[in-house]
Amino acid sequence: PKPLPLTRKNLRELDRMTRPTKPGTASESTESKKTPTDSTKTTKSDKTISTTTSGFQAQATANGILCPRKSMPPGNVKETLDRLNESRGSASPPESQYRRYCNRIVKAGNEAAIVQRMLPLFKEYDGDEYDFDMNRAFSGLPKDVGFNDGLSAPQPDFVQGLSKEEFLPFDPAQISGAVLFKDDLTSMTLPHFAGEWKSRTGNMDEATLQSSYDGAALVYGRNQALEHLAEPDVSSSAVTTFISNGEHIAFFAHHASQTGEDGKMQYHQHRIVRTDLTDSYESFKKGRRQIRNAQDYAREHSLALRDQLRKQWE
Repeated sequence: PKPLPLTRKNLRELDRMTRPTKPGTASESTESKKTPTDSTKTTKSDKTISTTTSGFQAQATANGILCPRKSMPPGNVKETLDRLNESRGSASPPESQYRRYCNRIVKAGNEAAIVQRMLPLFKEYDGDEYDFDMNRAFSGLPKDVGFNDGLSAPQPDFVQGLSKEEFLPFDPAQISGAVLFKDDLTSMTLPHFAGEWKSRTGNMDEATLQSSYDGAALVYGRNQALEHLAEPDVSSSAVTTFISNGEHIAFFAHHASQTGEDGKMQYHQHRIVRTDLTDSYESFKKGRRQIRNAQDYAREHSLALRDQLRKQWE
């Protein structure tokens, strides 16, 4: 394009266009003339609190997420505990594996090292239908549905369940909170098991708080699916979470209940059991058994819910 001549008029126009707007004064640009209904409007969800930010616990409590101390046990708490402790058909790990685990855990200098050393304790399932994801934000979760008002999306260190395509021909996207990862055809869908890790010196109270939020998200999705099936069941627990620093592991049962006439939901996090993984060979075997039983228990609930949704679609 042809350069503008350096006339006084053009210089004044250039100066006006490039002069910074003074604080508190209105700019003549289109941006400043936008109304509150334009795309720049600040919404309730524009500013959120993450699980590691000050104020998260207060907001979570306001949203109805209860700490273990204030949570009620689910109606099936004994069944859940018995299931985690039941014997398995497979052989127990040798004592040499326990000694090796203890030696490696004490040398684990951070959370990533703890995770690397603990993953062999978890069961691997054959086939592609049931798998796990790690440290992914639940980007597909709808915002501000009660338990997550004003909070960033949950992002557990570990979550295990079925993929979206396993529910076909039923489309789980029609259920609020079912599909956890946005724009992902293989997204984790309606899982029932999640967990949080910390280093050996990490803040386990923070892990417990994060776990309460993870569990609330999974309970929300499951309850929405049960409402879709017209089979609400908020008294029993099907969702399990864990927290661990490599030396011990704790499991929680999650469920929801309605309070008052307004129907607001409260999300409970009841500690089922805590096991020391390094105290003795017997406690190591017990913890490993509990991990794998918790995985199987969650998988059974995931498959049963999927089958119910498929059957209704037919």
